[in-house]
Amino acid sequence: MKTTYVKPADVERKWFVIDAEGKPMGRVAARAASIVRGKEKVCFAPMWEMGDFVVIINAEKAAITGRKRQQKLYHRHTGFPGGLKTVNFERMSARHPTQPMELAIKGMLPKGPLGRKLLKSVKIYAGAEHPHLSQNPQKIEME
Repeated sequence: MKTTYVKPADVERKWFVIDAEGKPMGRVAARAASIVRGKEKVCFAPMWEMGDFVVIINAEKAAITGRKRQQKLYHRHTGFPGGLKTVNFERMSARHPTQPMELAIKGMLPKGPLGRKLLKSVKIYAGAEHPHLSQNPQKIEME
């Protein structure tokens, strides 16, 4: 039997909204990464961008368990000797409320050009308002 592939131009891409208020950040990120990747579609192909668009609202109100607010660390390097910068979750979310959710989703996507392209399909907002109402996004209920 021959494997059939659907071209990315033939796939209809939908918009979804996930309300992250009170939901665990990792579960919201995992669901968003799966939708953006297209794994929930019948015509999934790992080498093409066939997933849907995801809008995450109330990202700053996502639930964080345990002592992760003080203990979870994010690292980045400036490229210069001794340029390792480390910041904990509390300081990062105070300065950039959507950044922890974005980094969680980025870590669940493939590395390389495809992952960077897929990350552009995720729109994250700290509050409940978003400018994507004209796309008629469907609301996804998380347990």
